Amino acid sequence: MRSGGGLRPGGGGWTGSNWSGQTLICSSNDRRRRECRTPFNGRPVLVENISGTRCVEGVNFGGGGGAMWVDQGCRGRFAEGRGGWQGGSGQTVRCESQNNRERTCGTNFRGRIVLVRQLSSSRCVEGQSWGQRGSSIWVRNGCRGEFAEGRGGGWGGSNPGYTVTCSSENNRHRNCAWDRRQGRPVVVENLSGTRCQEGRNWGWDGGNTIWVNGGCRARFGAR
Repeated sequence: MRSGGGLRPGGGGWTGSNWSGQTLICSSNDRRRRECRTPFNGRPVLVENISGTRCVEGVNFGGGGGAMWVDQGCRGRFAEGRGGWQGGSGQTVRCESQNNRERTCGTNFRGRIVLVRQLSSSRCVEGQSWGQRGSSIWVRNGCRGEFAEGRGGGWGGSNPGYTVTCSSENNRHRNCAWDRRQGRPVVVENLSGTRCQEGRNWGWDGGNTIWVNGGCRARFGAR
């Protein structure tokens, strides 16, 4: 891990981090790379995106083994991708992109899906080479990995009827309000002729905003 902000003890703990229990906040200030000590040894997963910049694993954050890094303005709250962070039965599902082709793998997970182990030499980056559609996982571009449920079945929204319709008019980018307390948004009904695909023409910033682009129009619900 190259040096950046460094793992330096500061007045209130480790520079760039603040945790309670098994989570921590790590911040890339002024878009600079920062390294943070973690209270766990497993791989960090994003719990809450705090910055305007979208935090994408492998692009502007990553780590493991008791440390993590953030870059390019990513600021988020992170937790361990293994152990106590997994919910439900703790089961994992292997999903593999053969010959760089896209593949969809079904699961019985109800919450957010996280990558717990990369098996390929090709990087598995959420939203680029893998993602979630409902309770299924898609992989492409040679990504092969083991995936698990990020939280237990109770992670879903408190209001099972909660939906938001968000439309990209004239193929333009648009942001729509989302109540993050409801959980992670998924497409429950595609309303456009354009197929809405997470990471391509729609996404979630981890907070209170869904974005759509490229003609995607869909009704989103919580999982």
